[in-house]
Amino acid sequence: MSTNPAWETMMRLLPIAVVLGVMGATIASSGETQVPDAQINAQSLQWQKAGEAALAAGQLQSADDALETALIIDPRNRGAFVALARVAQKQKLYGQAIRFTNKALALEPNDPVALGVQGEAMVELGAVSRAQQNLAKIKSLCGSKPCAPATSLSALIQRGPAMAKAETPAAPKKN
Repeated sequence: MSTNPAWETMMRLLPIAVVLGVMGATIASSGETQVPDAQINAQSLQWQKAGEAALAAGQLQSADDALETALIIDPRNRGAFVALARVAQKQKLYGQAIRFTNKALALEPNDPVALGVQGEAMVELGAVSRAQQNLAKIKSLCGSKPCAPATSLSALIQRGPAMAKAETPAAPKKN
Protein backbone atom coordinates (compact mmCIF):
# COMPACT_ATOMS: atom_id res chain seq x y z
CA MET A 1 0.00 0.00 0.00
CA SER A 2 1.56 3.32 -1.06
CA THR A 3 1.04 6.56 0.80
CA ASN A 4 0.75 10.04 -0.56
CA PRO A 5 3.96 12.01 0.17
CA ALA A 6 2.09 15.34 0.25
CA TRP A 7 -0.27 13.97 2.89
CA GLU A 8 2.63 12.72 5.00
CA THR A 9 4.34 16.13 4.81
CA MET A 10 1.14 17.92 5.77
CA MET A 11 0.53 15.61 8.74
CA ARG A 12 4.12 16.06 9.89
CA LEU A 13 3.88 19.89 9.76
CA LEU A 14 0.35 20.19 11.20
CA PRO A 15 1.40 20.16 14.90
CA ILE A 16 4.02 22.84 14.22
CA ALA A 17 1.46 25.03 12.44
CA VAL A 18 -1.00 24.63 15.32
CA VAL A 19 1.62 25.60 17.91
CA LEU A 20 2.70 28.64 15.88
CA GLY A 21 -0.94 29.69 15.47
CA VAL A 22 -1.60 29.46 19.21
CA MET A 23 1.58 31.39 19.97
CA GLY A 24 0.66 34.08 17.46
CA ALA A 25 -2.82 34.46 18.92
CA THR A 26 -1.41 34.67 22.44
CA ILE A 27 1.15 37.29 21.51
CA ALA A 28 -1.35 39.34 19.48
CA SER A 29 -3.82 39.45 22.34
CA SER A 30 -1.36 40.58 25.00
CA GLY A 31 -1.29 44.22 25.99
CA GLU A 32 2.45 44.44 25.51
CA THR A 33 2.12 44.17 21.73
CA GLN A 34 0.71 47.67 21.43
CA VAL A 35 3.16 49.74 19.46
CA PRO A 36 3.10 53.16 17.81
CA ASP A 37 1.59 53.40 14.32
CA ALA A 38 5.08 53.83 12.87
CA GLN A 39 5.85 50.25 13.87
CA ILE A 40 2.82 48.66 12.18
CA ASN A 41 3.77 46.00 9.63
CA ALA A 42 4.26 47.60 6.19
CA GLN A 43 2.23 44.88 4.45
CA SER A 44 -0.65 45.53 6.83
CA LEU A 45 -0.53 49.23 5.93
CA GLN A 46 -0.55 48.36 2.21
CA TRP A 47 -3.65 46.18 2.67
CA GLN A 48 -5.25 48.97 4.70
CA LYS A 49 -4.65 51.46 1.85
CA ALA A 50 -6.12 48.96 -0.64
CA GLY A 51 -9.16 48.54 1.60
CA GLU A 52 -9.63 52.29 1.95
CA ALA A 53 -9.38 52.69 -1.84
CA ALA A 54 -12.00 49.97 -2.35
CA LEU A 55 -14.23 51.67 0.23
CA ALA A 56 -13.89 55.00 -1.59
CA ALA A 57 -14.87 53.21 -4.83
CA GLY A 58 -17.94 51.73 -3.14
CA GLN A 59 -16.62 48.16 -3.32
CA LEU A 60 -17.59 47.21 0.21
CA GLN A 61 -16.82 43.47 0.00
CA SER A 62 -13.36 44.11 -1.46
CA ALA A 63 -12.74 46.76 1.20
CA ASP A 64 -13.80 44.38 3.95
CA ASP A 65 -11.56 41.60 2.59
CA ALA A 66 -8.50 43.86 2.29
CA LEU A 67 -8.98 45.35 5.76
CA GLU A 68 -9.46 41.93 7.34
CA THR A 69 -6.21 40.86 5.66
CA ALA A 70 -4.48 43.94 7.09
CA LEU A 71 -5.60 42.91 10.57
CA ILE A 72 -4.50 39.31 10.09
CA ILE A 73 -1.03 40.56 9.18
CA ASP A 74 -0.90 43.02 12.08
CA PRO A 75 -3.74 43.06 14.64
CA ARG A 76 -2.36 46.32 16.07
CA ASN A 77 -3.35 48.27 12.94
CA ARG A 78 -5.76 50.76 14.48
CA GLY A 79 -6.44 52.43 11.13
CA ALA A 80 -7.72 49.16 9.68
CA PHE A 81 -10.22 48.85 12.54
CA VAL A 82 -11.46 52.39 11.90
CA ALA A 83 -11.75 51.71 8.16
CA LEU A 84 -13.69 48.51 8.89
CA ALA A 85 -16.03 50.59 11.05
CA ARG A 86 -16.59 52.88 8.06
CA VAL A 87 -17.40 49.85 5.88
CA ALA A 88 -19.90 48.71 8.51
CA GLN A 89 -21.46 52.19 8.56
CA LYS A 90 -21.92 52.11 4.78
CA GLN A 91 -23.75 48.81 5.27
CA LYS A 92 -25.84 50.40 8.05
CA LEU A 93 -24.34 47.96 10.58
CA TYR A 94 -23.88 50.57 13.27
CA GLY A 95 -23.43 48.14 16.17
CA GLN A 96 -20.63 46.44 14.28
CA ALA A 97 -19.07 49.84 13.54
CA ILE A 98 -19.07 50.59 17.27
CA ARG A 99 -17.40 47.24 18.01
CA PHE A 100 -14.64 47.96 15.47
CA THR A 101 -14.02 51.42 16.90
CA ASN A 102 -13.93 49.91 20.40
CA LYS A 103 -11.05 47.72 19.20
CA ALA A 104 -9.27 50.74 17.76
CA LEU A 105 -9.81 52.69 20.99
CA ALA A 106 -8.47 49.77 23.03
CA LEU A 107 -5.20 50.29 21.14
CA GLU A 108 -5.27 54.11 21.48
CA PRO A 109 -8.01 55.60 23.69
CA ASN A 110 -7.32 59.14 22.47
CA ASP A 111 -7.73 58.56 18.72
CA PRO A 112 -9.99 61.42 17.55
CA VAL A 113 -10.80 59.69 14.25
CA ALA A 114 -11.94 56.49 15.99
CA LEU A 115 -13.93 58.53 18.51
CA GLY A 116 -15.58 60.43 15.65
CA VAL A 117 -16.53 57.33 13.69
CA GLN A 118 -17.84 55.72 16.87
CA GLY A 119 -19.85 58.85 17.66
CA GLU A 120 -21.35 58.84 14.16
CA ALA A 121 -22.50 55.24 14.61
CA MET A 122 -23.94 56.12 18.02
CA VAL A 123 -25.94 58.99 16.52
CA GLU A 124 -27.36 56.69 13.84
CA LEU A 125 -28.52 54.31 16.57
CA GLY A 126 -30.07 57.15 18.56
CA ALA A 127 -27.46 57.29 21.34
CA VAL A 128 -26.98 61.03 20.87
CA SER A 129 -25.92 61.75 24.46
CA ARG A 130 -23.10 59.20 24.21
CA ALA A 131 -22.08 60.70 20.87
CA GLN A 132 -21.96 64.12 22.53
CA GLN A 133 -19.56 62.69 25.11
CA ASN A 134 -17.33 61.52 22.25
CA LEU A 135 -17.59 64.98 20.68
CA ALA A 136 -16.51 66.63 23.93
CA LYS A 137 -13.50 64.30 24.16
CA ILE A 138 -12.55 64.97 20.53
CA LYS A 139 -12.74 68.72 21.11
CA SER A 140 -10.53 68.44 24.19
CA LEU A 141 -8.00 66.38 22.19
CA CYS A 142 -7.96 68.81 19.26
CA GLY A 143 -7.77 71.91 21.43
CA SER A 144 -8.44 75.23 19.74
CA LYS A 145 -7.53 74.11 16.22
CA PRO A 146 -10.28 72.88 13.85
CA CYS A 147 -10.62 69.13 13.76
CA ALA A 148 -12.38 67.15 10.99
CA PRO A 149 -13.76 64.42 13.30
CA ALA A 150 -15.30 67.07 15.57
CA THR A 151 -16.81 68.98 12.64
CA SER A 152 -18.44 65.94 11.02
CA LEU A 153 -19.70 64.49 14.31
CA SER A 154 -21.13 67.85 15.36
CA ALA A 155 -23.00 68.14 12.05
CA LEU A 156 -24.36 64.62 12.40
CA ILE A 157 -25.53 65.28 15.95
CA GLN A 158 -27.36 68.38 14.68
CA ARG A 159 -29.03 66.32 11.94
CA GLY A 160 -30.05 63.58 14.35
CA PRO A 161 -30.31 59.82 14.03
CA ALA A 162 -31.27 58.41 10.65
CA MET A 163 -32.71 55.25 12.22
CA ALA A 164 -35.20 57.31 14.23
CA LYS A 165 -36.19 59.32 11.15
CA ALA A 166 -36.85 56.22 9.07
CA GLU A 167 -40.50 55.79 8.30
CA THR A 168 -42.23 53.33 10.54
CA PRO A 169 -44.39 50.79 8.71
CA ALA A 170 -48.10 51.38 8.87
CA ALA A 171 -49.95 49.28 11.40
CA PRO A 172 -51.95 46.44 9.86
CA LYS A 173 -55.63 47.12 9.57
CA LYS A 174 -57.91 45.23 11.90
CA ASN A 175 -60.76 43.37 10.29
